[in-house]
Amino acid sequence: MVITEVRIKLCEENNERLLAFCSVTFDNAFVVRDLKIIEGTKGVFVAMPSRKLTDRCPRCGGKNHLRARFCNQCGTRQDEQRALRATDGRAKLHADIAHPIHSAARELIQSAVVEAFSKEKERSKLPGYVCTYDEFDYDDEVPVSYSGLVAEMGKVVKAHGAHAAPKGTHFHTADAPAQTAKAKPDGFADGIA
Repeated sequence: MVITEVRIKLCEENNERLLAFCSVTFDNAFVVRDLKIIEGTKGVFVAMPSRKLTDRCPRCGGKNHLRARFCNQCGTRQDEQRALRATDGRAKLHADIAHPIHSAARELIQSAVVEAFSKEKERSKLPGYVCTYDEFDYDDEVPVSYSGLVAEMGKVVKAHGAHAAPKGTHFHTADAPAQTAKAKPDGFADGIA
């Protein structure tokens, strides 16, 4: 695995621990966005992209974040101690979406991101500084139209041995309306199921 690009988006200095967001590209082929660079008690560290953990209300089954005091659906009071606890006793409120499997990979990512962060901080002090975090460079081989993308995906599917799309699968291209194996309900326009 080779880290081929790291892009940094610095946060405004407002006495918060969050210093920047970043994206990391692996092997010029796979991007992980929304890593966070955070000022911790032992120095700067990289937090992987994560989502808030949820559970279901015992009364109505509605989904709620683990910090919710009341159910979003029925308003029932929720147990505030329902989150799983880490070995240090802190509530586990988030789950990583993408993360390294072993410590060597974590160290590789951490060092590349921290180095890029330091360089970006220095670059930000120069006149005319522009953040490149949200800019995307596309390879000439990547189809730019949606129909081209669909055609390219079809080649990949055929190459991997897939035969037919399941019933009910919708195919949309820029040149043709949606086609589906499902019958359309009365009153619906063509292309909408």
